[in-house]
Amino acid sequence: MGAAQINGLRSVELGVHDLKASAEFYRNVWALEDVAGEGDTLHLRGTGTNHHILTLRERPRASLLGVHFSAPDRAAVDGLYANAARIGATIATAPGELERIAGGGYGFSLLTPEGHPLTISSNVADHAGAVDDHTRPTKLTHVVLNSAEVEKQTAFFVDVLGFKLSDSTFMMDFVRCCSDHHSVAFARGNGPCLNHMAYEVPDIDGLMRGAGRLRKNGYEIAWGVGRHGPGSNVFSYFVEPNGFVTEYTTEVEQVDDSYVFHDAAYWKEQNVFPCRWGMAGVPSEFARKAMSGELVEEENQRCEQVMAKALGR
Repeated sequence: MGAAQINGLRSVELGVHDLKASAEFYRNVWALEDVAGEGDTLHLRGTGTNHHILTLRERPRASLLGVHFSAPDRAAVDGLYANAARIGATIATAPGELERIAGGGYGFSLLTPEGHPLTISSNVADHAGAVDDHTRPTKLTHVVLNSAEVEKQTAFFVDVLGFKLSDSTFMMDFVRCCSDHHSVAFARGNGPCLNHMAYEVPDIDGLMRGAGRLRKNGYEIAWGVGRHGPGSNVFSYFVEPNGFVTEYTTEVEQVDDSYVFHDAAYWKEQNVFPCRWGMAGVPSEFARKAMSGELVEEENQRCEQVMAKALGR
């Protein structure tokens, strides 16, 4: 395939039941900042320069609506589109100008072989400078997607989108598009749906202060604090109002082309699961249920029942 390559993870887009309640959580508790909003949509930024790192859209069902990546220029976008079209990938929208309220730019949308929605763009109007606050998220650093076809998903990201495979365990494949050890991981399980999304804070003190802010607002840590094996990042996981799992993370391993791939047998020998420090333990049943997507689906069913009752069905 062509040499066009994605060079960064930009944002995640979620469908949520109640935009006002979700916005309150991500604004006042998770500590993101409003950038722009219109109707049933809100874009929020971190302290970094990306125009936004989260989009919320009010929908009847909570779900992952998109994972957004950056490309260096319009030519790269066109090259990636050509790669995807060549193998017969499902194209949702052809390359074109993107909505100005979301930072504009040029891009297209597609589905992975398993149906995860992606958008790839360039020339987005990012912010001129960063905000100095180490207790708030800087950027979206990775997303983990549940997949029943991990090998097929990994091959698509590597062969078509230009990612590199960093590591593989019995549970996940980790792929990268920048110096972060991974920007996407595929978790073996029922898919396609979101396992979790991870937001980077500058340091461990900021991570702990952020965790403290969530606890003060009634959100206990669902898993952590600990340090992962692959990626070596410090983590703390929470479950937000819609049932999605969201993570504060820091000290993500930085790699380049000299990084050596490690397979599942290697990671089993390292004995670093569930935590390098031996502190976090395995995820609780509640955390596993949320990461599997079951909690979001239960909330969807509850909301549908409430709506049906209100309509007298």
